[in-house]
Amino acid sequence: MKDNFESSLVLVLKSEGGFTTDIHDNGNKLPDGRAGSTNLGVTQANWEAFVGHPVTWDNMRALNAETVAPFYKRKYWDVAHCDELPQGLDYLVFDFAVNAGAGRSIKTLQTAIGVTADGSLGPLSLSAINNLEPKLLIERFTDAKEKFYKALNNPTYEKGWLARTATVEKSALSMIA
Repeated sequence: MKDNFESSLVLVLKSEGGFTTDIHDNGNKLPDGRAGSTNLGVTQANWEAFVGHPVTWDNMRALNAETVAPFYKRKYWDVAHCDELPQGLDYLVFDFAVNAGAGRSIKTLQTAIGVTADGSLGPLSLSAINNLEPKLLIERFTDAKEKFYKALNNPTYEKGWLARTATVEKSALSMIA
């Protein structure tokens, strides 16, 4: 829903954490060969694309919730059509969009609701969403998300992804009006 972006962003930023230069994280590999970083879940490459110029690690360390909010709104919340989703599901889809990409999040939602997973949240998808109970939507989406993470077979990050999935589901369920 339109009024859930800010509270959803607070939760996403809590999940994403602070500044890191983890060399095992593909998000920290810049196309030009520089070692990259991530702060508040924003990779240096994505931030540079958003602001239109190279940035330093000091610039990345200086990011805060206020500076990254427009980035998250434009790149994830809006692209995943979260304003069109029921409260709770909007946060769930947003969080997964941040972690796995907006297209993957929409396809996972479509799989969970039993429509063709084409990555386009159109009238058929929205109709299916509106015809299902919000709690069931959240549970199905969470199940599909868990299957996605397990299929990646990434022991380095899987435990954290699954813990985040459980935390996000709990928060999403608490948002149901």
